[in-house]
Amino acid sequence: MIAAIAGLALLGGVLVWLLLLTDAFGGLGPVLPWMIGGVLATALLTGVLMWLAFFSSRRGYDEPYDVNKPNGGRPPP
Repeated sequence: MIAAIAGLALLGGVLVWLLLLTDAFGGLGPVLPWMIGGVLATALLTGVLMWLAFFSSRRGYDEPYDVNKPNGGRPPP
C-alpha cells in the first residue's frame, strides 16, 4: 500500500515537473481560481460531514433503541 502511494506521488511529481518544463500551465490562469475554489469547497464539505458524523456519535443519536432500559438506553436530553 505504501509502495503504491509512493509510486503515485512519484508519478504526480514527474507529471508536474514535465508540465512546468513545457509551460503547460500558461493557459490555466483564468480557470485556476475556480479550481482552487472547488478544492477548498470539497475540503470544507468533507470536514463538515465528518464533524456531523462524530457529533452524532458523541451525542448517542445513532445508538439503537433498547426497550429494556429507561429512556431506551439513550442519555437524557
